[in-house]
Amino acid sequence: MNIKRAKEEIEHTVKAYLAKDALGEYAIPAIRQRPILLMGPPGIGKTQIMEQAARECGVALVAYTITHHTRQSAVGLPFIRQRHYDGKDVSVTEYTMSEIIASVYARMEATGLKEGILFIDEINCVSETLAPTMLQFLQCKTFGNQAVPAGWVIVAAGNPPEYNKSVRDFDIVTLDRVRRMDIEPDLQVWKDYARAAHLHSAILSYLDLHPQNFYQINADVDGTQFVTARGWEDLSNLLDTYEALGLKADEALIRQYIQHEKIAEDFSAYLDLYYKYRDDYGVEEILAGQARPAIFARLLNAPFDERLSLVSLLLSGLNNRFTASRRADAAADACYAFLREAKQGFATLPDDIPDGPATLFNQMMTDYDAETRRQREAGLLSRDALATRLKVYAVLRQWEAELRRAKAAGTQEAFDLLRTQFQSLSDERDAAQEAAASALEAAFDFMEQAFAESQEMVVFVTELTLAPAAHAFITENGCPRYFQYNKDLLLDHRKAALQQELAAEERRHGGM
Repeated sequence: MNIKRAKEEIEHTVKAYLAKDALGEYAIPAIRQRPILLMGPPGIGKTQIMEQAARECGVALVAYTITHHTRQSAVGLPFIRQRHYDGKDVSVTEYTMSEIIASVYARMEATGLKEGILFIDEINCVSETLAPTMLQFLQCKTFGNQAVPAGWVIVAAGNPPEYNKSVRDFDIVTLDRVRRMDIEPDLQVWKDYARAAHLHSAILSYLDLHPQNFYQINADVDGTQFVTARGWEDLSNLLDTYEALGLKADEALIRQYIQHEKIAEDFSAYLDLYYKYRDDYGVEEILAGQARPAIFARLLNAPFDERLSLVSLLLSGLNNRFTASRRADAAADACYAFLREAKQGFATLPDDIPDGPATLFNQMMTDYDAETRRQREAGLLSRDALATRLKVYAVLRQWEAELRRAKAAGTQEAFDLLRTQFQSLSDERDAAQEAAASALEAAFDFMEQAFAESQEMVVFVTELTLAPAAHAFITENGCPRYFQYNKDLLLDHRKAALQQELAAEERRHGGM
């Protein structure tokens, strides 16, 4: 199965294992809650989906790469305890609590979440001394004499033997106690994640042109060369930061992430062209509605990969604006809710308390920041959700400074001041929305003049549909040309599918 299906299965399993009956007991007894065993090549995203699943299910996550542990840290250290059995005093060996089990309890205390996922990675690559402990863990849900707390779902992951020389096979007794899922790389599924995670547009565009270079592990006489989903994502983060700093990523740097000589060389050349197209065509000018006439003539003779790269650059510029608009909108909504709560709090304050509104506002800010920290520690915040909460807190600090500076005489005066501050934030939201809408219209103007209803327009509209930020913005704010093209392209797709069915039917009848 692909990684998306695996994530869905994990989420469904967590919900099922944590479901309770009318008496408050787990509907599926712990002994029948089989651990999930994910088997797949390295760098495919197994750890990533655990973070997403825990966040979306609202539970805690404790993740360990078990190959980093010794038997002592996994099981605990032995110590001697005196016992009295059958009239005799005897010395018995017991063990301290496992470091892993202790981490589960620590996580529960830190996050306030009593249920969660315990994820053990590389479970079939442990040392010989630790292997029996892992079998016991999967079969009995214990580390040494310490059981995994109730309400914690066990998920383990391992690599097939062709990817890791240290792999140990599980016996049938163990495999009969787990739910095994075999995962394979899937570019289209990964691209859905990549769009939502705002991965660099050059990487997505390159993989559209060279899908075979998404995931490869090749072993030859010169050693092992590989490129993985993890490598592309980590490289994307570096490229974004390098661009912000005005730095250039060369082939030597790219090879540190894409450890496949030919693919690294190929992507490095493509990235240079990608930046060149951005400057030559003036992407920002196009999105500002000021496309230079000369570029239309150039496009007439441009190869398909160059035209596709330009479309990708336009989409990247639009998605930056869509994301900025959505974040401004989310921050404004959160600040508005905070403002309403502050108004209710101000109503309970006597007017004669010095700095009462500012003091109350400061306490509300402190509570908001503490909740952000708690959710962040628990892993419950997505990247966009965290960005929104950090933006809101920065805005609230500015508002508090204004309250302190103004020394409002009463609660109504303080609220009026905050309402004025909110209007500025609302204006910023409107400006971000208008900038995104204007750029979208300019992009359609350019696409119609440059490509009409060609394959490039199909790619453009399809990506607007698939990119979460673009889809959310258009759904909320509208765009008549998008809906018209989307309808026409869908109709064309249905016609093509019908023609294929008719052709297949004719072949069947012709062969009878």
